[in-house]
Amino acid sequence: MKTIASTDHILHFPRAELSGGQLIRPYECPERWDYIVSALAEGGFSAPQAPDVLDMSTVARVHGADYLQFLASAWSLWEAEGYTGEALPTVVPARRTQQREPEHIDGKLGYFAGATETAITATTWQAAQSSAACAQTAARLLATGETSVFSLCRPPGHHAGHDLFGGYCFLNNAAIAAQQLLDSGATRVAILDIDFHHGNGTQDIFYERNDVLFVSLHGNPGHAFPYFLGYADETGQGNGEGYNINHPMLPGTTYDAWSDALHDSLQRIGEYLPDALVVSLGVDAFERDPISFFKLSSDDFMRCGQRIGQQSLPTVFVMEGGYAVEEIGINTRNVLSGFLNP
Repeated sequence: MKTIASTDHILHFPRAELSGGQLIRPYECPERWDYIVSALAEGGFSAPQAPDVLDMSTVARVHGADYLQFLASAWSLWEAEGYTGEALPTVVPARRTQQREPEHIDGKLGYFAGATETAITATTWQAAQSSAACAQTAARLLATGETSVFSLCRPPGHHAGHDLFGGYCFLNNAAIAAQQLLDSGATRVAILDIDFHHGNGTQDIFYERNDVLFVSLHGNPGHAFPYFLGYADETGQGNGEGYNINHPMLPGTTYDAWSDALHDSLQRIGEYLPDALVVSLGVDAFERDPISFFKLSSDDFMRCGQRIGQQSLPTVFVMEGGYAVEEIGINTRNVLSGFLNP
C-alpha cells in the first residue's frame, strides 16, 4: 500500500484553540503526522511519496466558488486590517439573521465558519491545498490500478462542508477523493467515516446526491462535536434520499457495540455495489483519546481494518482525527495492516 503525504502540512499550526474556557495548544498538532510516518516505517510500509499538484477543478465540484475565494484571500484581508493575531471567527449568522456574506473579514470568517475553534494562519491555505492534493493523488492512483492507497492528510477534512470550515478542517479531503474517483470513471463511490466525530461536512456535500453513499459511525451529536448533525434520521434529501446513513453512539461505547454498527455499515455499502471505497480514517474512537468517549483499544483498530479489507473493494484511506498523539501511529498502522491482512 502506497502512502501519499506532504511535508507542507507543517505550514498549518495555530498557536492556540479555545477549549473548556481556556486557550490551549491545539489537539490537532504537527507531531500527529510524525508519529504516523514513524509507525508505518516500523511496520514495513513504503516511504511516503509526495502528491501531484492539486487540480482545483475537482475541488470546485465539492466546494463553493465563494468559499474557495474566501480561503485563498482570508489571510491577506486579515492582515490588511492590521490584525496581528491568528484569524478566528467571533460572530456567526445565527437563527433569524441574514445569510449574506459580509465585506469585512471579521464577518466573512463567521459567515464561512462551521465552528469557532479553528484558526487561519498565514500559510493555512497552502497546507490545506497540499492535504487535499494527497487525497486527490491517492484517488488517481486507485483509478489507475492500485488496489489501496493511504493519504496522510493534514489538516484533516471531514468537517469542511460545501462552504464551511471548522473542526480543524478547510477542504474536505474525503469528498475530493470521492469526486476524483467519479471524475476518473467510477459511477458509484461509498465513503465510510469511522472518525469519532460525525463527518458533518461530508454529509453536507453529498446529502442530495446518489452517486456517493455516505456512512458514518460517531459519537451521538447530543453529546459530541459537531452537535448539530449526525442523527440517525438524517437519511438524505431529493436524489440523495436513502444514501446517507448515520450510526450515532452514546458515551462509553465499546468495540462490541461499535463493531455491530460497522457490520451494518459494511453490509449497506456492499448492497450499494460501489466501484470504490473512501475511508475517512479517524482513530479518535480510541479509549484514551482526550476529546472522545468511545472505548476502542489499539487491537480493535486491527480488527476494524480486517473487516474493511474483507469487502475487497478498491480503497482510499484519508487521514482524519486522532488526538492521543503518542498512540496515533500504532492505531493508524493497525487499521491499514488489518486491511491488508483480512
